[in-house]
Amino acid sequence: MIGETSIETRGETFFLNLRFILIATVFASNAIEPLIETMGGLHALYMWIFSFHMPLFVLVTGYFARKSLNGSAGRKLLMQIGLQYVIFQSLYSLLDRTLFQVNGIHHSFFAPYLLLWFLASHAFWRLLMLGMSKWTPFGQMTFALLAGILVGYLQLDGVWFSISRTFVYLPFFVIGYHFSFSAFSRIYTKWIKITAAATSLLLFFILMNWGVKLPLGWLFGSFTYMQLDHQEWYAGLYRIAMYGLQFIAALAFLGWIPFRASRLTDWGRRTLYVFLLHGFIVRLAVVSGVYTFLGNAFGAAVLLTAAVSLTILLAQPVVKQWLHPLVEPSVSWMMTLQRAVLRRSL
Repeated sequence: MIGETSIETRGETFFLNLRFILIATVFASNAIEPLIETMGGLHALYMWIFSFHMPLFVLVTGYFARKSLNGSAGRKLLMQIGLQYVIFQSLYSLLDRTLFQVNGIHHSFFAPYLLLWFLASHAFWRLLMLGMSKWTPFGQMTFALLAGILVGYLQLDGVWFSISRTFVYLPFFVIGYHFSFSAFSRIYTKWIKITAAATSLLLFFILMNWGVKLPLGWLFGSFTYMQLDHQEWYAGLYRIAMYGLQFIAALAFLGWIPFRASRLTDWGRRTLYVFLLHGFIVRLAVVSGVYTFLGNAFGAAVLLTAAVSLTILLAQPVVKQWLHPLVEPSVSWMMTLQRAVLRRSL
């Protein structure tokens, strides 16, 4: 029992460290996006980040979901995700129309606003896992992979209901849900971690030299094959190849993640605040015109330093103290209402 508790604690520490590092890469990738078309190095960095950060973020989400998937805890979290989505979809859309004025965005509750796709997909992943609860892990994974490949054949815009990303990233959620940290820690010994980190670095240089030929849309997971101009019957093979790249990139990046508890671990407990708030900062920076002064190596370094620094800042306890009602709104009234409705129906 003590050993199991120790493994569980070590696993939580590792995944909190991973979660913070991943949210830093999310902030960094969104911060450099306006410059990737003009700076080759940033384009390579952007592709490298996208090769692993969303798959691993979904995996981490699946890992922590197993503690709160069923029962009242599961219902409460689904309600909170829904309320967060309504609040931030409204805020981002309102500011977009009045201040940000970004073109090509669907302003609809049925089309998640940019980064908010993750909230919508998170809710669907949980519902899908509940629906597959009686299946074997192999059956769940088989369905997830097939769904991730076949969803691309739909003749629609994959952004609606976040349908494309929900199924494209479902395999990583299933893996995270069934992830065995004890087995992982036995495999990822010191030299394996060094090899994995070196492979991750090698992948960056490969993408820097040859990645320009890979359309970014395949890494986003949000487009159907129709949108990617691949309506061939064998288009699903490209998705399979992309899964191969993402699995390798994700496994390799894990070599960078420390096992020991540190400040990263504490910051990793509040990544939700970074995730939901950093989009406002990036949008304000674009509107301010500051990017006109950042189109060089020094500017890129300043931008990346600022992204990491602001990630740390938004993960501080004081931010949670101030903004907790907005970012983690209470759903006790919804739970009370649900119980009242159930009593009346009986």
